[in-house]
Amino acid sequence: MNTAHELLLSLGVPESALHHGTLRARSPIDGATLAQVHVASAATVRQAIGAAHEAFAAWREVPAPRRGELVRLFGDELRTHKRALAALVTLEAGKVTSEGEGEVQEMIDICDFAVGLSRQLHGLTIASERPGHRMMEQWHPLGVVGVISAFNFPVAVWAWNAALALVCGDSVLWKPSEKTPLTALATQALFERAVARFGEQAPAHLSQVLIGHADVGEALVDDPRVALVSATGSTRMGRLVGPRVAARFGRCLLELGGNNAIVVAPTADLDMAVRGILFGAYGTAGQRCTTTRRVIAHASLHDELAARLERARASLKVGDPREPGVLVGPLVDKPAFDAMQWALAQAREQGGQVSGGERVPHAGADDAWYAAPALVRMPAQTAVVCHETFAPILYLLRYDSFDEAMALHNGVPQGLSSAIFTNDLREAEAFLSARGSDCGIANVNIGTSGAEIGGAFGGEKETGGGRESGSDAWRNYMRRATNTINYSRALPLAQGVRFDV
Repeated sequence: MNTAHELLLSLGVPESALHHGTLRARSPIDGATLAQVHVASAATVRQAIGAAHEAFAAWREVPAPRRGELVRLFGDELRTHKRALAALVTLEAGKVTSEGEGEVQEMIDICDFAVGLSRQLHGLTIASERPGHRMMEQWHPLGVVGVISAFNFPVAVWAWNAALALVCGDSVLWKPSEKTPLTALATQALFERAVARFGEQAPAHLSQVLIGHADVGEALVDDPRVALVSATGSTRMGRLVGPRVAARFGRCLLELGGNNAIVVAPTADLDMAVRGILFGAYGTAGQRCTTTRRVIAHASLHDELAARLERARASLKVGDPREPGVLVGPLVDKPAFDAMQWALAQAREQGGQVSGGERVPHAGADDAWYAAPALVRMPAQTAVVCHETFAPILYLLRYDSFDEAMALHNGVPQGLSSAIFTNDLREAEAFLSARGSDCGIANVNIGTSGAEIGGAFGGEKETGGGRESGSDAWRNYMRRATNTINYSRALPLAQGVRFDV
């Protein structure tokens, strides 16, 4: 069972959802059409938001540990169907098999995390200055959560948001990327199986998928009934979403670009650094928000590192992501390839020495876009280096002092993930300190990709640091109330105030 049609049916997607629609779902592996899916009309979106609001009103009354049981059942469905859903991720997003399976595993992991969290939505007891009074803090469900996800993590990003939102008592509306609608339909089908096992306490329309183009996302962004909009994508998209949600005083949670860097210090273990850099830069064909875009290498090892990266880069296998040994699969589409070629042309104009980056032919797949990973030695951190391109391009820069490395590292507008390879304790601690990396994720002797469930993912500096997934990210999906209880026999008034009751 390896065709998209067979996988979708096995995962519970109805046949009627796959035909006669206006949106073509294609595979970046060979450009083939996988299905023709239906898009949501403006009226459908309005109705879905209304239904989600009604579902929220019922779901918030269900005790949080019981809400956690639904998420546990969903995690069970994901375990049962992990390989099938992962295979669909590979077909529709072009990820290598291990990365598709890893993405579904992240869904399972966040479900486990959220189940435990459902018994730990804790408030505080606060000391009151008034005699005979107690103050406490409570957290209540927020409302309808709109999730807008990107093609590069077609299912995990929704799960990071949805698992927490559901245990917090919220309903969820999901607008997936128009490039990956099938994985969203499959995930929703698995969730509905979990709902059927859970029973009648789960209201109808607790989770809904809204397939479409930008207008569907705009409807979620502009509707005041959507309490929180969690959007993942480009910084350009974020600049549109953020102000519009703010204009109606809604909440926004943005995870956008990274332009992530690795600093390679004089004491670095180069074998370890090369492995971390290669996987971070070229895995998923450079189409991750945590992809390593820049390497900032100390002058004492710059040339050796460049030579080793070039040898390793040239040896990487580019091709069908389902084949063993392939690390670099296809770019998602032709615009992604064109953006890569534009960036490489700019790098050459700005003094860069470019290796790789050419299109790699793939037999029988004229509408698929494979590219050799590119290594670009740059004389300085020029404009193109500061511009993030979602493609397998790695820029290599040189530094002399740690302060110079930090100035280069922090000298771009984006800032999601970062790393340093060093065996110098003081350098490692300085990199993690307030004067070091300005990113939400900062690692030592490990690459920029591979965020784990439990540590809140995100903190991208350009957006003010939205957080998803673990840690205290659950607070984004709830509202806080402070309560004061008077258990004394009097209600103190201002001095000298008297009246009859």
